Amino acid sequence: MSKQQKSWTKVRGTWISQVPVLPGVWARRDGGHVVRGRVLDPRTGRQREIAKVLPNADATAASQWLEAERNRIRQGIAKQALTRERLGEYAARLLDRKINDGEIRSQAGIEKWKDVLRRLKGFEVADLYLHAIRPRDVVAWRSEMARWVREGKYSPNTGNTDLSVLRVILGHAKLDFELPLNAAREVPAFDTSQRRTYTREEPNALRSAELREFLACLREDFPQYFAMAFTGFSTGLRPSSLRPLRRTGPTPDVLWEERALLVRQSHTRRDVVMLGTKTGVDLEIALPDELVGVLDWHVKSQLVTKEQQASELLFPNEMGGFRSRSVFDKPFAAVAKAIGLKKRITARAMRRTFQDLCREARVADVVARSICGHATEAMQQRYSTVSSSEQAEGVARVIALFGRNRANQQGGEESGEGPSSASRNARAEEADAATPTASNSAE
Repeated sequence: MSKQQKSWTKVRGTWISQVPVLPGVWARRDGGHVVRGRVLDPRTGRQREIAKVLPNADATAASQWLEAERNRIRQGIAKQALTRERLGEYAARLLDRKINDGEIRSQAGIEKWKDVLRRLKGFEVADLYLHAIRPRDVVAWRSEMARWVREGKYSPNTGNTDLSVLRVILGHAKLDFELPLNAAREVPAFDTSQRRTYTREEPNALRSAELREFLACLREDFPQYFAMAFTGFSTGLRPSSLRPLRRTGPTPDVLWEERALLVRQSHTRRDVVMLGTKTGVDLEIALPDELVGVLDWHVKSQLVTKEQQASELLFPNEMGGFRSRSVFDKPFAAVAKAIGLKKRITARAMRRTFQDLCREARVADVVARSICGHATEAMQQRYSTVSSSEQAEGVARVIALFGRNRANQQGGEESGEGPSSASRNARAEEADAATPTASNSAE
C-alpha cells in the first residue's frame, strides 16, 4: 500500500499508520517510523513503556532498535549518557562544586587541585568527551607522565597525586552521567620505591643532644622564632596548626590559667584558615610549666611591633598576620650550618623529632598521638626514626633474657661427653660475666 493509500492517525502529535508495518513498528506520514512497546523492568518489577520516533529509519532498522531497547531494559543496563562535556571542562566545574559544597576546605587542597588540572591540560585525555574515555586512554596518559618522571620534570609522587585526583574526577563523572565505568580505577600507581624521602644520612630529625644545641643557637640568633619552634618540637604539632594559634580574643587557643592549648584550626596558605585540624579531630594539650614559661617569654619580649601586640595570634609576623609556610626555612638552615650538622633540617623535623623523643622519654604511644594529633599508629610510625642506640639496647635486653642460662656447646659436649653440673655452672657464670647488660650497652 502506497503512502497516499494508507490511513493515518495522530498519536502524541505524530501522524502514523493505523496498522503496524512490523510488530511494534508504525510507518510515519512524514517519513521514517515510530516504535512502541512494553517490557518488564527487572529493577522495578513493573512494565515500562517504550516509545520513540525514528525519522530516518526504515522498518527493519526500527524493529531492530526496538528489540535492542527491550533487551537493554530486561538486562537492567543503565542507559549511557552521551555528553558533549570534555574531561578538562568537567574537572574545572567539579572543583567549583566541591569548593561550594565544602568538600575541599583548605586553600592548600584547592591549590593542589588547580595544579593537577593545570598539568592535565597538557595531555590528550583532557580533550576527550567524558563518555568516550576508556582505561586505555588513562594508561596512555600514565605512559606520557611516566616519561616526564624519567626525565625529571615531575616526581613519581606528583604522578600519583594526579592519578588520585583523576580517579576522583572520573568517579564523579560516572555518577553524574551514568557512565559504565571509572576508567582510571584500575590504572596502577607510579613506583616510588626508588625515591626515598628519609634515609640514614637525611632522617630530617634531631637527637636529644642535637636538639639542645639547635634550640640554644636558634634562641640566640633568631629569638623571634624560638618559641614557635620550641612548641613544635615539644608537641609535634604541624606548622599549619601552630600558625593560627590565638593568644587573646573571644576564642583564644592558649588558656593561660588552665595551662592548656586548644588546637582546632588549620592555616594552609594566604590568609585562609580552615575550621578544624587536618584529621578533623580537635586537640586539647595540657602544658607543663616550662612550655608555658617559654610562651610567656615570647609574648612579653618578642612581639615588638604595634601590629604584633594588637594581633590575637600567638606567633604573628611583623605586620600582625600569619607567618608564612616557609618561615623556618632560612633560620633552620642557618642554625644547622652554625652548629655543624651534616643533615638537612626542615619544619617537618619538629614532628619527626617529637616521635623519637617520645620513645626516648618512654611516653606511651597513645599519649604521644593525643598530643601531636596522629590519627593512626601507622602514621606515627611513618614519622619515626629508630636510632642505632635504641636497636642496640633492644638487642641487649633480649640477650639479657637468655644469657644467664644459655648452654655453651664446647669442650666435652662437642666430643659427646656430657659436662658435669659444676662445669656447666662455671661456664654459665663466665658467660654471664662476659655478657653486657642492657643498661651497660645503652651507655
